[in-house]
Amino acid sequence: MNKNHVKIIAATVFALFAFAANSVLCRLALGENAIDAASFTSVRLLSGIIILLALLSLTNKVNKPKTKSKSTGSWLAASMLFIYALAFSFGYISLDTGTGALILFGAVQITMILTNVISGNKLYLTEWFGLTIAFSGFVYLIIPSLTTPSLTGFIMMSISGIAWALYTLLGRKSKDPLGDTTYNFVRTCPFVIALIIFGFNGGHITSMGFILAVLSGAIASGIGYFVWYIALAGLSVTQAAVLQLFVPIIAAIGGVVFTSELITLRLVESSALVLGGILTVILGRYYFVQLAAKKAV
Repeated sequence: MNKNHVKIIAATVFALFAFAANSVLCRLALGENAIDAASFTSVRLLSGIIILLALLSLTNKVNKPKTKSKSTGSWLAASMLFIYALAFSFGYISLDTGTGALILFGAVQITMILTNVISGNKLYLTEWFGLTIAFSGFVYLIIPSLTTPSLTGFIMMSISGIAWALYTLLGRKSKDPLGDTTYNFVRTCPFVIALIIFGFNGGHITSMGFILAVLSGAIASGIGYFVWYIALAGLSVTQAAVLQLFVPIIAAIGGVVFTSELITLRLVESSALVLGGILTVILGRYYFVQLAAKKAV
C-alpha cells in the first residue's frame, strides 16, 4: 500500500465521521435546547467560512504563485448550501440522530438517482427494484408516527438532502474544490445575515450551543467537506456512493453514545430497506455498465 492509498483511506474515514458528527453535534445542541435552529445554522456557516478562508489562504501561500486559487464559487451552489444547512437544523428539532441521518443521506442518493433519470439516462430493472425498496423503507419509517413534529422533521430533512444532492452535483465539475467550497460558503453571508435579522427575537444561544455549532461548522463541515474532496480524487463514483451509506450507521451509534438515544427495531428495519435499496441501485448499475463495457470490447 503506497502513501497515496493511505492518504485516500485516511481522508475517507475522516470525512465519513465528519458527516456523522454533524448529525450528532446538531442533535446535541438542539436536543438539549442549548441553541435555536436558526442560530445554530448561522454560527455553523460563519465558522465554516472562517476556517475555509484560513485554509485557502494557507494553501495559496504554499502554492504561490503556481496554482493560486481563482475560484469564486456560484450563487446557485451557495443557495443550495444554505438551504441544506437551514433545513438540516430545523429537521433535527424533532428527529433522533440516526433517523435524521438516514433520511438525509437516503434523500441525497435518491435525488441523485432521479436526476440521472431526468437527464435521460435509463434505469435498469435492478435500479427500479432498489429504488422501490428504498422508498418503501422511508414509508415504513414514518407511517407509525405521522404526528406533526415527526412529519415536519421528515420533510425538512428530505429538503436538506435534496439541496445537498444538488450542491454535490453542481460541484462535480469543480477544478478547484477548496476554492469553490470556500467561496460558496462566503456567498451564504447575505442569507445568514437575513436569517440573523429575522430570527433575532426568537434566538437563544448558550456557551455550549455556540461551541457545538462552531465544531459543526469549522471541523465537521469546513474541514470535513475539504477532506472529502481529497478522498474523492482516489474513489470511483460507485465507491463514494456506497461509502456514504455508512454515515447513518455511524450517526446512529454516535446518537446512542453521546445523546443516550435508543436504536429501535423499526429504525434498524427501515435502515436495512433504505440503504439496501440504494446499494442495489448503485451496484446494479455498476454491474450492467461493466457488462456493457466487456461486450463492447
